[in-house]
Amino acid sequence: MKKTVESYFKTIADFPTEGILFRDVTSVLGDADGFKLAIDEMLGAIDGEAIDVIIGIEARGFMFAPVLAYTLGKPFVPVRKAGKLPRETVSATYALEYGEASIEMHADAISPGDRVLIVDDLIATGGTAKAAANMVEELGGKVASFLFLAELTYLDGREVLGDYKVHSIVEF
Repeated sequence: MKKTVESYFKTIADFPTEGILFRDVTSVLGDADGFKLAIDEMLGAIDGEAIDVIIGIEARGFMFAPVLAYTLGKPFVPVRKAGKLPRETVSATYALEYGEASIEMHADAISPGDRVLIVDDLIATGGTAKAAANMVEELGGKVASFLFLAELTYLDGREVLGDYKVHSIVEF
């Protein structure tokens, strides 16, 4: 029987708090066949899309986006937590369960008209992904699509992203 990307995920009950089922992406990364399958399926999901730049959202988006960028011969742009980048940045703030957080990217990372793929390991509520899209558009870029290895469908993050094209490989 052929394994699926989903079969490489480990689910940890009550982490980080009671009642949460944590979907552990490190078990996908920690298996060479699982990681290769994940990358291959992510590449398949975006096959034929016009992409100029690939963004990875800190931290686990950094595990997938650079591999995709390397494979496709595209530049990789890190989106980081506020205060981590050394040059001029643009930033966006998004809501957390209790409060807010901000992410940033270099102000010269996206050129007007660039078609941008935004990558993260997982979409939950969609706030971080939407904030990344806001920065791309602030710099004159266009979001080509979003690509997530996993989607927690019960948290409705896809709805937060509205009319953007969204790809997810595994749905929980």
